[in-house]
Amino acid sequence: MSFTGFPVAALDFYDDLEVDNTKSFWEAHKQVYAESVKAPFEALAKALEPEFGAMKIFRPYRDVRFSKDKTPYKTHQGGFVGVGPATGWYVQLSPRGLMAGGGFYEASGGRLAAFREAVAHDTYGAELAALLEELTASGMTVGGDRLKTTPRGYDADHPRIELLRHRSLVVSRDHGFGAEINGPGALDLVREDWRALRPLVEWAQRHCQD
Repeated sequence: MSFTGFPVAALDFYDDLEVDNTKSFWEAHKQVYAESVKAPFEALAKALEPEFGAMKIFRPYRDVRFSKDKTPYKTHQGGFVGVGPATGWYVQLSPRGLMAGGGFYEASGGRLAAFREAVAHDTYGAELAALLEELTASGMTVGGDRLKTTPRGYDADHPRIELLRHRSLVVSRDHGFGAEINGPGALDLVREDWRALRPLVEWAQRHCQD
């Protein structure tokens, strides 16, 4: 099956799911999910695989074991191509439309220490800062989990203190829900973003390891 876009029914499905996140709604509309969300995602993954690698398409069910929010279903569909621990490319469909991103999505312990050491390094840190400047100039957004305080062991006046506060670093572009995502051009949007993000993903692959 070739990728032909995400039908309007996929966005409508998630709009309705946000309002009625229940098993009864899901059971009544699971065929819509299968045909309008899952099948196009699988086709998108297949089209991207030769260049980027195999995509993990996430299950639609939420893990509610330790959450106060007991709604059973995710109100978005995500897919991830990993090149290292929590490092790689991401794509998501939600009521807000299509989003493509990349970077590292979690780091702790040795990986977080390695990231901060690289950010503080004159060459590697400057390389990352230049990459992020180029990506934001193209319209992408830098996000991720960040400390509000100064990381232990670093000066508050470090020239890259804002980067040092990151515990994850993700750059993404929201494409919204315009007509372009309803057709095969959505593949080009994701592919072009992922290509632009490759230097960031490779930087994280090199420097965010134990």
